[in-house]
Amino acid sequence: MVDGAAPARREPVVLASANPKKADEIRWVLGDRMDLVPRPSEDEVPEVVEDQDTFLGNARLKAAALVAATGLAALADDSGLEVDALDGAPGVWSARYAGEHATDADNVAKLLAALADRPDPVARRARFRSVVVLQRPDGSELVADGTVEGHIATAARGDSGFGYDPVFVPDDGDGRTFAEMDPADKHAISHRGRSLEALLAQLSAA
Repeated sequence: MVDGAAPARREPVVLASANPKKADEIRWVLGDRMDLVPRPSEDEVPEVVEDQDTFLGNARLKAAALVAATGLAALADDSGLEVDALDGAPGVWSARYAGEHATDADNVAKLLAALADRPDPVARRARFRSVVVLQRPDGSELVADGTVEGHIATAARGDSGFGYDPVFVPDDGDGRTFAEMDPADKHAISHRGRSLEALLAQLSAA
């Protein structure tokens, strides 16, 4: 920066997620490194129907909807759990695995039941995947992804996080599920932490 010159103002970016727990995680990872604007209420911008068959497709849908509604750049994440023994399920259906209005507990229960005859961790291999899209009003976009490998525990453990965190044991951890970790430990290795850090690296290089 030239001496005496004001620092360049960062662009405001609308957080596209309508899931408050996911939005909180994104804010935690990004901290003050991005000028995030809260998502408008659902009265102003209805929740986007995620009908694509890939994480990237759904993330683009959400980002585009918020760009159109606000005229600002938008950041969207789509993410989920892929279990090898279930041919990659629940995948993009992770939030609705046990039904359209399923709770986290419903989804976890269905997953554990589906793997009940596979107690060996090797037969319970899985990964969390996150794809983030930063889309701008001019149509340009940045895309980044992150994954974390692990396995599904035989029972839920821990009270932190959300979704499948109580049954996901990451390979890069110390044997705890994501729900047994504090945010700093979790996001140092999480799929969402990795995708957002990759996005920030692209922004820094631009």
